[in-house]
Amino acid sequence: MNNLLIATIAGALILIASMVSVEFGLSVAITEIIAGVLAGNLLGLHTTPWMDFLASFASIALTFLAGSEVDPDLLKEKWKESLLIGGLSFLIPFLGAMAFAYWVLRWSPQASQIVGVALSTTSLAVVYAVLVETGLTDTQIGKVIMASTFITDLGTALALSLLFIHPGPYLIAFILVSVVLIALVPAISPWFFRRYGERVIEPEIKLIFAALFLVMYVAELGESHAVLPAFILGLVMARFLSTHKQQLRRLRVVAFALLTPFFFLKSGMNISLPAVAANVGWLGMLFGVKIIAKFLGVFPVARRFVGPHAWYTTLLMSTGLTFGTISSLYGLNAGIIDRDQFSVLVTTVVATAIIPTLIAQRLFAPRIEEKEEA
Repeated sequence: MNNLLIATIAGALILIASMVSVEFGLSVAITEIIAGVLAGNLLGLHTTPWMDFLASFASIALTFLAGSEVDPDLLKEKWKESLLIGGLSFLIPFLGAMAFAYWVLRWSPQASQIVGVALSTTSLAVVYAVLVETGLTDTQIGKVIMASTFITDLGTALALSLLFIHPGPYLIAFILVSVVLIALVPAISPWFFRRYGERVIEPEIKLIFAALFLVMYVAELGESHAVLPAFILGLVMARFLSTHKQQLRRLRVVAFALLTPFFFLKSGMNISLPAVAANVGWLGMLFGVKIIAKFLGVFPVARRFVGPHAWYTTLLMSTGLTFGTISSLYGLNAGIIDRDQFSVLVTTVVATAIIPTLIAQRLFAPRIEEKEEA
């Protein structure tokens, strides 16, 4: 299957997924993931280097956008809520899933650690996509959820780094370059936007994309990931971009029209239905462990701090995708888990992107008047 045919089929599936999203009131992230499952298992569609690259960049662009939507003042005001919800959202599933894989499934200690890391995540990409579609990004509950998701993913990234990644000169370079970019880009943006802004060629977007490409490159050299620096870069630029809403809107358009569909489509294509059918027991148990652990960690504090939105918050915090897939793939490439274990684990991760999101949207989404009051 050549590249143009793959692109044609993918483009048609992405369009259909968008139409289904609108007709049934579902998040497009869900419909695009389901389209990927069908494409990979029924149509024989496979990923290509260009699709892998678009998907990889999409996750970083989404992460940057999510950071740019967090109100720094609200984050300072709600630091306790974000820290508790996000911290427990990481810690309880990490310990619970790791213990379950070791003591019940009898996986090796390192494989159990991979399970703990993979199932401790909350998908910033899914959460952000859902909040944008539902108009909650400008509300307090939306900003608290995004800030909490960042704390969760920070815990996941630190756990993966401390347990498996070996320090080296490239890792140090990645950290230094990230720090420089996080300081430099916001500092030069006011001058850059004044000098080159308001043009059809969109230099402002190109500046942000160039920074994200650079941090992705040095992250790859350092055997790390660019998600955290991308989020922090978005966070420190949030106040500035809030005064340039037109540019932020254009950046969203580029991301949601071109980049993110391939990210979600490829995520669905990672699921092998035959492998799932052969290991459905493992999958069901791991899915149950993550959901139960997330509810034990998140729901009590969410009920205290976000009141009527506790169920919605808990379900969105139960999603997983980017870091869960990265952790699973790391375990496979390092020989820590085998192909069957990887298939079950990554399918569990993708299932947590679909099922909790679907329930949250259909049963617990805040009403319009609640959004306006937030």
